[in-house]
Amino acid sequence: MGRVDDRSPRGAATAAAAPATDAELQSEVLESLSDARRYRRWLTDLVLPYLGEHPIEVGSGLGLYAQEWLTRVPKLTATEAHHGRLDRLRERFAAHPHVSVRELALPATDQADHSAAVAINVLEHIPDHVGALRSMGRLVRPGGAVAILVPAFPFAMSRFDRSIGHVRRYTRASLAGALTAAGLAPVEVRYVNPIGLFTWVVAVRFLHLTPRNGPLVRLFDRFAVPAQRSLERHLTPPFGQSVLGVARTAD
Repeated sequence: MGRVDDRSPRGAATAAAAPATDAELQSEVLESLSDARRYRRWLTDLVLPYLGEHPIEVGSGLGLYAQEWLTRVPKLTATEAHHGRLDRLRERFAAHPHVSVRELALPATDQADHSAAVAINVLEHIPDHVGALRSMGRLVRPGGAVAILVPAFPFAMSRFDRSIGHVRRYTRASLAGALTAAGLAPVEVRYVNPIGLFTWVVAVRFLHLTPRNGPLVRLFDRFAVPAQRSLERHLTPPFGQSVLGVARTAD
């Protein structure tokens, strides 16, 4: 649905703006959730043990996750398929010589020797997800890691998911199956963030709210995220908002 220009005088006719594209909505969402700093650090910490000395991130967006790794890996390659976000990535990391930025859209035939390939909330946008995972494997040296985080459970698919280009949600079994079909060997596949699944289903799936910065995001980030991080150090939840999958390439 087009958006109405709220600047029009009362009583005057208003014109609907052109509908935003999937890519524009994705960029808006990335910017509108910038307050979730603890949550972002949590996600980046989940894959940190697998990154090695020179990982490549697929679908870096605005560079929010890559920013978390800046001081934690010796070298980093950030990638993006959308030209507008790619330009912003280059601007963001221009002063960081150990960060390379390049254009990349998956599936692709590129080959490289990175220590790991990581994609956070990217695979669900790609119709050929097995081909995308196979491409990520080609970017990694033998025995290196491919680390994936994706939204969980098809029943949680919402109108908002579809508006930002999600073509699927995953279970542990479906993500493990995709990794295996891509020729990768899963070493860890588990659910993350059970409270987040509940809040997503209620707020986004049923109430049709759009995730944005605000009091609720800040409350979740301040209280729920630390509690869940502490709990998941000791217990593996049977469900969650996301599925974390880590696999290895063949030696």
